[in-house]
Amino acid sequence: MIAQAPGPVEDQSGSMFTGPSGPHLDHLLAIAELDREQIYITNLIKCFLPKCRRPSRNEINACSPYLLRELEAVNPELIVPLGFHATRFLLMHWNLPRPERKKFHFLFGKVFHAGRYSVYPLRHPTALLFDPLKKPVMEENYRNLGEFIDKYLEE
Repeated sequence: MIAQAPGPVEDQSGSMFTGPSGPHLDHLLAIAELDREQIYITNLIKCFLPKCRRPSRNEINACSPYLLRELEAVNPELIVPLGFHATRFLLMHWNLPRPERKKFHFLFGKVFHAGRYSVYPLRHPTALLFDPLKKPVMEENYRNLGEFIDKYLEE
């Protein structure tokens, strides 16, 4: 899984998803019948962005080589970018078509292939902090992630 950047709690603790979105991630992973020990989680941006702001193009350009090296080292069968920025970065990196920002949500919960990787973009769990009405769709997308893993990756 590739999240956007550490939040303030994650920055202090040095652990992923230990802040307010952590319980949401755990809930969504449980729906997918996964737990954190089964997955590798990293960030597109490697440092805390003041006021949890969106990353700039320069910050993405500075951090993305580290992410790409992580992908090479971990060599996952499946990459799950969480949210707009991680998904957009991967689409741009692989020169894949990408929709305009307001239509990006149509990518969440869909599988696409980029070279040797299967990619399954999902909304970031933080979305539930701002819009709890997204919960049913997000739960369905995470449930489908678990089914995809069971059916195609563990054969």
